Amino acid sequence: TDAEVSTRKKTFAEVQTERLDQAERTVLIKCPSKLNEKKLLQYLSSHGNVKSHFFFENRGINALIEFSEKSSIASLQDAVGIPSASEHHVVPFKSRLFTFTLKNPASQHIEDTPLHLSPQCHIPVKDLIGKLCLADSISSQMFILLNEYQLTEENIKLRFLACSLVRDFACAYFPDSTVKPFGSSVNTFGKLGSDVDMFLDFHDTGKHATKMKKGPFEMEYQMKRLPSERLATQRILSVIGDCLDNFGPGCVNVQKILNARCPLVKFSHQPTGFQCDLSVSNSIAIRSSELLYIYGCLDSRVRALVFAIRCWARVHGLTNSAPGTWITNFSLTMMVMFFLQRRSPPIIPTLDQLKELADEKDKHIIGGYDCSFVSDLRKIKPTKNTETLDVLLGEFFEYFGNFDFRKNSINLRKGKEVNKPESSPLYIWNPFEQDLNISKNVNQPQLEKFIAMARESAWILQKEDKTQQMINKEPWGLAALLIPFGKSNSSKMKNRMKGIGSETIKSLLDSLKLNNANSQQKAVGK
Repeated sequence: TDAEVSTRKKTFAEVQTERLDQAERTVLIKCPSKLNEKKLLQYLSSHGNVKSHFFFENRGINALIEFSEKSSIASLQDAVGIPSASEHHVVPFKSRLFTFTLKNPASQHIEDTPLHLSPQCHIPVKDLIGKLCLADSISSQMFILLNEYQLTEENIKLRFLACSLVRDFACAYFPDSTVKPFGSSVNTFGKLGSDVDMFLDFHDTGKHATKMKKGPFEMEYQMKRLPSERLATQRILSVIGDCLDNFGPGCVNVQKILNARCPLVKFSHQPTGFQCDLSVSNSIAIRSSELLYIYGCLDSRVRALVFAIRCWARVHGLTNSAPGTWITNFSLTMMVMFFLQRRSPPIIPTLDQLKELADEKDKHIIGGYDCSFVSDLRKIKPTKNTETLDVLLGEFFEYFGNFDFRKNSINLRKGKEVNKPESSPLYIWNPFEQDLNISKNVNQPQLEKFIAMARESAWILQKEDKTQQMINKEPWGLAALLIPFGKSNSSKMKNRMKGIGSETIKSLLDSLKLNNANSQQKAVGK
């Protein structure tokens, strides 16, 4: 649609600013079960114009209400009371989370039209497979998967609201701070049900720089000084973590993980239903989010392929929500990007090419690393490549099924296979911190399992007779790849795994059997 194209052309920063602003004008209401939508909106309008709203299910019915003016929230808050503390004692923190109950439920007649509830999670894989079988091509299968899994407009609003509610706390200590989402919530590759990564930012200092030049004095705040930035980060997160734990409405299971490489606070935000990870500003992580945002906006095939590959990897137990020796979704996404850079002609530009297009305002040097790349999507020439997703899916498996992982590494800056700088089984250069391997955690058996699955998938796509399978009502195309490759295939797989170290074949086949049981459960549960 035209609307989508025009929203697509916004820069990453513009989208972020708009969404954060929207979230500041938003409240969340736990609604009574017998709710008359018209009555609710009529009442809320007495506090100001309601710009948008939607309902969703999460321990009852909830409404997200976006006002046109921030002042409407203050007006509503003036009318809201503090819960009567008969059996519990309340912490009197006034937030933008409210509970509405009907004063006189008996008199309410329920509307004929039931409320439309926005789904906040995707359908189980087995239901997805049913839908995919009805499509007419692998391309349409991939777009169906994308539509089922990608974040909806409503879910994105809810993610930014969760950040905005945490910000209300941070501002008690640091009035200028902001809390922003990064990673999958904003890079166009997030799927429904994924965690919200958010960070606390104190760097809105640009606006002070000009004022400081005036006058005869060098002036600065007196601030507490600590021996390292890390210690400051740990202290800030520790206090905000305690704060959320003690006073945050609906913040439960707060865990402070302050000794990690990147210190963070994990918590469940019950009102929105999100699992959240809060850390302190990590500029490089933002640059990665923006880079993926650009790639995701450039060509519709990019996101469709990434979602399909990630779903495939999940079903076969190649990725896992727990940390470990398996490939992460981020690594997998980078592998897809690299593959698209390697097509002829390339479907997306290399990072070096994006850097060439950068102008002054796009210059970012972070901790000695050059993280500059163009932010204006209009400056990037569209690709001349016309390959269909049907072709690209098979070629992806073909490419990585035969990739020389022993010798080569994956470098998105150059868009070239370059010699591995060290001996990790899988080496993917961090696009910005050039001395880091983003897939350092992956061990040899996991990589070999990935290769075996890629070969198996390439083979299934090549040999398949779509028409026959459709007549027989058998899963075909992408659907056939989202069913765990069972014991029946293990003998056939042995033949296609020549050239893979034999000592891992046995453990591989065992883990396949093990995974079959698990992965259906996992894929459905996630």
